[in-house]
Amino acid sequence: MTTRRPASLFCLAGCASLLAVPALAQDDGRFYGGLSLGQTRAHYDEQGIADRFLRPGLSSTLTVDARDTGYRLFGGHRFNRNFAVELGVVDLGRSSFTVSTIGAGALQGELKARGLNLDAIGLLPLGNGFTALGRAGLLYAQTRDRFSGTNAASNPAPRQRHTGYTLGAGLQYDVNPAFLVRAEATRYRVGDGVGGHGDIDLFSVSLVFPFGHAPTPRAVPALAAVAAAPQPEPLPAPAAVVSAPEPVVAAAPAPRSRVSLSADSLFAFDQAAVGPAGQAALDAFAAQAQGTQFDRVNVEGHTDRLGSPAYNQRLSVQRAEAVKAYLVGSRGFDAARVAVEGKGESSPVTKPGECKGQRATPELIACLQPDRRVDVEVTGTR
Repeated sequence: MTTRRPASLFCLAGCASLLAVPALAQDDGRFYGGLSLGQTRAHYDEQGIADRFLRPGLSSTLTVDARDTGYRLFGGHRFNRNFAVELGVVDLGRSSFTVSTIGAGALQGELKARGLNLDAIGLLPLGNGFTALGRAGLLYAQTRDRFSGTNAASNPAPRQRHTGYTLGAGLQYDVNPAFLVRAEATRYRVGDGVGGHGDIDLFSVSLVFPFGHAPTPRAVPALAAVAAAPQPEPLPAPAAVVSAPEPVVAAAPAPRSRVSLSADSLFAFDQAAVGPAGQAALDAFAAQAQGTQFDRVNVEGHTDRLGSPAYNQRLSVQRAEAVKAYLVGSRGFDAARVAVEGKGESSPVTKPGECKGQRATPELIACLQPDRRVDVEVTGTR
């Protein structure tokens, strides 16, 4: 079988994704790990390999079994929504062949390849949680061959270490911030064990698990105190000696207070669980609101515009639910009076044109920080 060159589709898809403009910086500094499992298809020159060990002058027929199961364990660092680097250990399975000759028996060969790969990953968000990805990198692999048969000139067990390349393309889906799924087609360039080269394609499904990473906490905005009911004005001194009746004071209207809390301080990076700094901020809010009889508490989650609208909407709801759960479970708020709503990126604090650009620059991230927040509005009486 003739060795095939890497498909142009892999090359084009990988290069296009790697050249994607870095943007959407909410994922800065995230580490992750994962496991890939799938089917391999090897492309070796099996006939050329067999000819090295057959007795000369024999005509033969070749039967090849080039499919097997492959897997990869990997870890990576995602610098932003458009670029990551991965290091992995890959097992590309085995490929076997049989060369039969008339009257002289057969030669069986088996090739196994495994190695280490270091890849640059380009990512292009498509919306609704989907991301196109491409990879290009280096592979350091070892191929081991084993031959047996009655018509072989020798029965060697050679091996070859070879540095080749990796090219691939695929599609990723963000199930939630802590779990992603990928489908990929990847080509690995390897040695054939006897001085030549071959290609192995791996068609795989990957489970990816991001690791939480908390950014440097920003200062929590000052909490606004819950407004107290206005005190009645003192009555003027009575004109007559007869004592004035006790004044009748009308019920004060329910005060309303709105507090905006930084999401970057409430939560760990890209997570919806209230962290220690967030608990302290909510404790301070609850302490200031102590003694207030709540009619209603509205909790709204907000994100900036970096990321897909669907992802941002989902994250804003999860964070609002987490704030409610803490206020109810740890601070004794009445769950029936606490309502939650996710606004996603639909209600920014920043003005149009104030934060320009799409690239994930530190300046743009800092400019959009006010949009990443949780607003708590309280209506009640003291």
